[in-house]
Amino acid sequence: MSKVDVLLGLQWGDEGKGKAVDFLAPNYDIVARFQGGPNAGHTLEFKGKKHVLHQIPSGIFHPNITNIIGNGVVIDPIIFRKEINALQPFDINPIQTLVLSNKAQLIIPTHSLLDKGLEQEKGTNKIGSTLRGIGPAYQDKVGRYGLRVGDITEADFKAKYNKLTSQHVAMLQRLGVAVDFTAQESEFFESLEILKRFKIQSTEYLINNAILNGKSILAEGAQGTLLDVEFGSYPYVTSSNTTAAGACTGLGIAPNKIKNIFGIFKAYCTRVGSGPFPTELEDEQGNELRRLGNESGATTGRPRRCGWLDLPALNYACMLNGVTQLFMTKADVLSDMQRVKVCYDYEINGKTTKEFPFQYSRMHTAKCRSIGGWSLAGKFTFDSLPENLLRFISEIEHYTRVPVQMISTGPDREDTIIKPN
Repeated sequence: MSKVDVLLGLQWGDEGKGKAVDFLAPNYDIVARFQGGPNAGHTLEFKGKKHVLHQIPSGIFHPNITNIIGNGVVIDPIIFRKEINALQPFDINPIQTLVLSNKAQLIIPTHSLLDKGLEQEKGTNKIGSTLRGIGPAYQDKVGRYGLRVGDITEADFKAKYNKLTSQHVAMLQRLGVAVDFTAQESEFFESLEILKRFKIQSTEYLINNAILNGKSILAEGAQGTLLDVEFGSYPYVTSSNTTAAGACTGLGIAPNKIKNIFGIFKAYCTRVGSGPFPTELEDEQGNELRRLGNESGATTGRPRRCGWLDLPALNYACMLNGVTQLFMTKADVLSDMQRVKVCYDYEINGKTTKEFPFQYSRMHTAKCRSIGGWSLAGKFTFDSLPENLLRFISEIEHYTRVPVQMISTGPDREDTIIKPN
């Protein structure tokens, strides 16, 4: 009997999960997405080419791997169709290697209109949503009147669609939003025909049978732990469970089937949209970090807010997920800086704490210490990394009590250093 490994982000998303999954994928028979939707942007780069995936698992570029979109994902058929078309230049056949859960929720055209209307209603308290309809789709799921992928082959699908659309239109009218989705609706139904070409089934059986037959499985998370709807910086969070527990509910696997939990994080922190960010650099150094790291959202294109590594938040994420190995990305972005800062504590209302707070306030500040910088010019093994970078890694391991096993030193899958056992 095999076990399932989970890879997920430990910050506010954009940690480099796409590259990590692409790098690890050859070790697995199955790669499965377990939550999120087109709000995710997993960037992969190989052979000098860059590709961004939103809903499709990052193992898709390996022709011998089965890729599964699990029941915990919300699927926009229009974006799915565009993603499939973007794969055409590559020598792969996604219809053969991609399987969709019949229980995954559908995003319909009125969901994105609702997303925009609800965000506008919040005014200055807006969340910073990607406006892709993810939140309203999950709301419909919890409200028990959402549409699922398995519904598209049922005879009464159009009637169900019209009923849900009517409910949305009534809400949009109350919000004062102009309701015109004729073009999107036409494209939506055209895209459903593409969706029907793929294998649609109860993927919980597929995954559990694979476990029984000794197949290796990697569960791929989206967004990041600090955006989890339960444990993130609420209300500035996403609408799904981004933690390891979400892999169980989002794929239909039992907790005792999980073995390794790989937690991925940047050597610094970034965030897109609104919400608290204790170590944010709102100065020229933050702008320089943004430029060096090419920090713009893979999904929205919005510039990311940048700041120093936050160890209390990272430790919190390791605790929630039971992380067994840490993967650090973008160590190269901090290369050649004279000094690098790291947050070890928070100060809240005059008291020092290492705990991730229930609610942030203006009295919440990050207490940072300085570490000498490093240069990553040239080729390195793990043991030959610059002394200050090894010290940086050692500080992280000591604080979180989790080993750093992989270092990414560039965007290409070849720019990866593995720590010897």
